[in-house]
Parts: sequence; structure tokens; C-alpha cells
Amino acid sequence: MTHNPIRPWRNIDRRASRRIMVGRVPVGGDAPISVQTMTNTDTTDVAATVAQVRAAADAGADIVRVSTPDEDSTRALAEIVRQSPVPIVADIHFHYKRAIEAAEAGAACLRINPGNIGDSRRVAEVVKAARDHGCSIRIGVNAGSLERHLLEKYGEPCPDAMVESGLDHIKLLQDNDFHEFKISVKASDVFMAAAAYQQLASVTDAPIHLGITEAGGLMTGTVKSAVGLGSLLWFGIGDTIRVSLSADPVQEVKVGYEILKSLGLRHRGVNIISCPSCARQGFDVIKTVEVLEQRLGHIKTPMSLSIIGCVVNGPGEALMTDIGFTGGGKDAGMVYLAGKQHHKLGTAGMIDHIVELVEKKAAELEAAAAAKAAE
Repeated sequence: MTHNPIRPWRNIDRRASRRIMVGRVPVGGDAPISVQTMTNTDTTDVAATVAQVRAAADAGADIVRVSTPDEDSTRALAEIVRQSPVPIVADIHFHYKRAIEAAEAGAACLRINPGNIGDSRRVAEVVKAARDHGCSIRIGVNAGSLERHLLEKYGEPCPDAMVESGLDHIKLLQDNDFHEFKISVKASDVFMAAAAYQQLASVTDAPIHLGITEAGGLMTGTVKSAVGLGSLLWFGIGDTIRVSLSADPVQEVKVGYEILKSLGLRHRGVNIISCPSCARQGFDVIKTVEVLEQRLGHIKTPMSLSIIGCVVNGPGEALMTDIGFTGGGKDAGMVYLAGKQHHKLGTAGMIDHIVELVEKKAAELEAAAAAKAAE
């Protein structure tokens, strides 16, 4: 929404954190909350992996993670990094040498899991490689792979065990005079993850990577992530996010943005406000919104569009959006521009007309932004 002032009751006070760099993307401090995803292709298939990285970047991904489980993968990583439009994070488990190879291949960040990366000597070697090649590091604690001594101490995965694991690893990095790191404490259980992140946020100023791990399929995972990440973000916790779905990585990016957009933390593309529809609708709202989401997917400029089936809430919603359409009679409705009634429109050609209006508005906003930047 571009024409309404920001209400003070919508403000979120973000937790103060240090700022690090993942390639050219700042994470933490006052930087925008970045959106990440992870490829699910065979990393040695460079063409397929690069295609997936580019698709994610087109959808808005700021950073993409790539798994590097073997030497063939780290060899392929160099070419993937060269062709990628966004910084690449190398995902490391078990074999610390893969982290060293990934740093040498040009990864912007190394994700290492303290539960399976090895002893302090191996961590020191990874730190040296990161420093030598300008990588940052993500400490990736996961409830499903905690260190054995912590499971013995606490009896089961729990927030205290996860935070202790993370703090132990922070100390290892700091003992090696390395401070370019961020940290995550992920769990598939929303309560456990949220409690761990809240505890973590109170004891470190490191940038925090949010995620509900292994959240499930598109529907289930979206709901769990929205509840878990949304509640944390609402209270100011989180500097970068990854929505973990058993789905296309592009969907992870889209869901991530929708979570941030719902809280006013990032704005990208068209935010469609639409009613669930009922017997009062003057047109097929559900089908109209489905088609508009597809046809407006290429718009990156932040703006809002209301599509409401009748006059109960339509005029009120239109007051708060850049463009609105409200059904109001047989085979016709009202178009609103900047919250004001503008012209009537027949429902027969409404989709093409609304797409035209949105594209025109996006072009105007882009031109205005470019002119301001040139001042």
C-alpha cells in the first residue's frame, strides 16, 4: 500500500543484532530481513541447480543454499557460484573438509551443524578457510541432530539443549577470533523452536536465521511456518528466514515473502486482499483471484489490490488499497484508484482491465522511484 500512512500500532521493534555479510547481502543490524531457500537438485547437475537458483532468485530469494555432501558437489559448486545471481550458502554435514572445499569454491557462507561437524580442531580449520576466502558462517543447530552429551544431559531435545549447543559453537568461533556468523536453532515442533529462538535472542547479539525445520508439505508447512516464524518476527526476532517445505523452492520464497508482507517487514509484488466469497458475490471471486495471482506474478513493485465480491466490505477495503474492484450489481462493479471511486467496469472484461491498471501503476511507481534515486 502506497498512499496510506504507517500506523504506529503496526510498528515492530526489531531486536538489535550485529550486521554481517553473506556475499553482497547484509544480514542483521538494520538490514531488511532476507529471504532464503534451498535447492533440491543433485548439486553435481550444474545446469539443473543453476536453473533452480535462478528461478528462486526471480521469485525474490536473496540467498540460496546448496547441499554439498561430497567432493563432486564441491567441485560443481564453483560453477554454480559463478552463474548464480545471488549469494550461495554451502550446506555442510559430517565432513568438515567439504566446508573447506566449498569456501575455496566461492561460497558466500558455510552452514555447519555443531552436532555433526566434528571437534574443535576441525572447526578451527573451517574457520581458517572461511576467513581466508571471505565467507561468513551459519551455526545451524537442529533439534534432530543435537550432540550426544547434550541429549544425555537433558534427556531429550529441548530449547535449553539447543541454545546450549549454539552458545558452545559461538564460543568456538569466537575463540578463533571469528565473528562473521549467524545462528539458527530449528525444530519441527513450533513450540520448541519458538522457545529456543526466544531464549537465544536474549543471550547473543548474533544475527538470527529463523526456520521451522521439516515443516511439511505446502499447506501444512505454510501454516506451521506462518505461526512459528510470524510470532517470532512480530516480537522483533529474526534477521533472515527460510520456510522449509516439501515443495518447489520457489514456493518457499513466495511463502516467506507473504509472511513478511503480512507483518509489514518486506514489500514485494502485488498484495491481493480478497474476500472468501459468498452468495452476495457479483462475480466469481475465487476464480478471479486465482487468475490474477498468476497474471500479476511478474510484478515486483510493492502495491496493493482489493478484489471484493460485494459492497458489504468492498468500499472500505478499497479505501486502503492502491487499486480495488468491488462487485455491486449484475455483471458490473466499481473500480477504485487510490481509495476513491473511479469508474464502473463490467465483469466480463474485468481481469484484463485490472491487470492493465496494475501494470500501469507499477510502471508509474518504478518511474517515480528511479527519479527519486537520480536526485
